[in-house]
Amino acid sequence: MKRPAWLTAIGVLLTAAMLFPVYWMIAVSLTPAGDLRKSPPDLFPASPTFAGYEQVLREQLPYFGTSLLVALGTVALTLVIAAPAAYALAKLRPPGRRVLGFVLLVAQMIPGIIMALGFYGIYVKLGLTNSVGGLVVADSTIAVPFAVLILTSFMATVPDELLQAARIDGAGPWRTFASVVLPASRNGVVTAALFSFLWAWSDFVFATTLDAGGRLRPLTLGIYHYIGNNNQEWNAIMATAVVASVPATVLLVLAQRYVAAGVTAGAVKD
Repeated sequence: MKRPAWLTAIGVLLTAAMLFPVYWMIAVSLTPAGDLRKSPPDLFPASPTFAGYEQVLREQLPYFGTSLLVALGTVALTLVIAAPAAYALAKLRPPGRRVLGFVLLVAQMIPGIIMALGFYGIYVKLGLTNSVGGLVVADSTIAVPFAVLILTSFMATVPDELLQAARIDGAGPWRTFASVVLPASRNGVVTAALFSFLWAWSDFVFATTLDAGGRLRPLTLGIYHYIGNNNQEWNAIMATAVVASVPATVLLVLAQRYVAAGVTAGAVKD
């Protein structure tokens, strides 16, 4: 059945409206600093320049590296905790698993700033402020509940016959988890890992609360290098935003089919 032209037109307009902020971010990043004060501003850069990107690559690489370490560490810690927990809930079915599932849902409703303030009091006593490990643990508290719920629903779809065959062959619970359930849950693992990476990569609340004025900052705080009381380097700010968007965009493109399958499987009720 052919779709009406007016529906296509509405779809194109809505897509353009949603993508306009992305276009404006790229356009401003290519606009010379002197042209940013025009009123109204140019919709298209009259004299594009890569000065903002040169400045970002020269000054923001340490922040970029910190963000990458924090994001990858968060993914690793999240999967190490969430995958076995999800396996236990989905296949070992311990008593109280429904209560635990409800607790995981509630945990995702707690505002991040409340958790950040709690972490700050603990980290000051332990000396963990302004550390990669501290940010990894803090970001994982957001990622783990979501990952457990996603992986639990996904692992619940793995046929019990596969687990029974593994037990007949002499595999224990851990061997069954590592050799049967985890490979069969690849899409769910990729989905959980991707969202964990994106949360840690874009985190601002934990980063700014647990920074303590140190030099070890992620990219979300590095952008403040260009913001002052009397100076806002908007081309460098937007260039930083573009550079920060590249890893997330690449990961989403590469993992989109796994994410789609993982989210669909996560909708299956146990």
